[in-house]
Amino acid sequence: MVLLLDSRLLLNKVRDLRCFTPRRNRVKLKWAASRPKYPPTTLALQHCDVNYGSQLGNMWPSIRVALLSERKYGALINNFSHDDSLLESLTDQGCVDFVSDTESVAQSDAEEISGVEFQGSLHPSCEDIPDKETQPPSALGPKIRCMVFPRGDISRFKPAKPDMFGMLGYYLMDAASVLPCLALDVQEGHSVLDLCAAPGGKTLALMQTQSIRFLCLNDSSISRTTRLRGVLNSYVPKQHLTNEHLRITSFDGTKWGEVESNTFDRVLVDVPCTTDRHSLMEDDNNIFSKMRTGERRRLPALQLELLLAGLQAACPGGEIVYSTCTLSNTQNVTVVEQAIHSARENCGIEVELCQRLPHLSRLSRRLRALTSSQFSLSTRNFTKIKNR
Repeated sequence: MVLLLDSRLLLNKVRDLRCFTPRRNRVKLKWAASRPKYPPTTLALQHCDVNYGSQLGNMWPSIRVALLSERKYGALINNFSHDDSLLESLTDQGCVDFVSDTESVAQSDAEEISGVEFQGSLHPSCEDIPDKETQPPSALGPKIRCMVFPRGDISRFKPAKPDMFGMLGYYLMDAASVLPCLALDVQEGHSVLDLCAAPGGKTLALMQTQSIRFLCLNDSSISRTTRLRGVLNSYVPKQHLTNEHLRITSFDGTKWGEVESNTFDRVLVDVPCTTDRHSLMEDDNNIFSKMRTGERRRLPALQLELLLAGLQAACPGGEIVYSTCTLSNTQNVTVVEQAIHSARENCGIEVELCQRLPHLSRLSRRLRALTSSQFSLSTRNFTKIKNR
């Protein structure tokens, strides 16, 4: 009987693994601080099910699976790097450049891909119909190259290595984030404003064109602009980061139109948003945290102010690209419509909405065909507006 009790006591001790942990390292779990009843990711998923379920209908279940899948990165090739063997090495690994691979893009046009288009139009249901004005993808950004692993290949890119001058060979980012940069259609000698530039992926993509006469980078957060400077120093030579070619500021972007209006040929407004994928996958710094409820509710108003500032900053004939990484119509369609109305009524600015971008539609289908298996990319919405 005594042996039986001893054995039960031993089993209980073994089940409680704390007995194997040094006493100084034992931590008592506190539910109130470490395990909220409803984590932000759970709240985000509930929000998406309610809103996107009604918005997207039968397409939402498959999109839901994609958003909950692990992210698959693309490698933005750094044209300032002197590593001549980089592209050959990535090609040997099976990577393809979804921007300039025109043959593959043409093949993807012939494929019937289930899903919904999330680019270049105000409504997700809009289909871009190819026409005679369709540009070849390589004409959009001849120097922007983004390598991705083909469909079904779950390989990961290794960390980029510096060349003999310390410039890293590629920048890992969501490949869909390249599309707004291509939509901006930067030409030789243009002045460009990136109103919400940090952390720097789109900035690097724009600088790869080497066509920008002057680039102004702004972000309201000083810590984020510090990170942006670090990224640029790792990828761009110092002679391209002089005050003559580049300016980095930490200014309130909503007030930009009051300070510098009718100035820039191109304006990129990649606004803060609910960031669907991050909100569904990460509890840290999640916009659906209960402490950030007020901040989340103020997002549409902030986005509207930033887009209006971008419209004011663009010169007559300039083009503005409004970009988010959320499916929410409230943060996409509604914001754009309100900005166009407000710009016309309150600022006297006439704008033209570019609803159909068939060349980017082809690239988007190509990208989705490459990455729709096992891994997926973040949602990327953008709308192009032309200032008359």
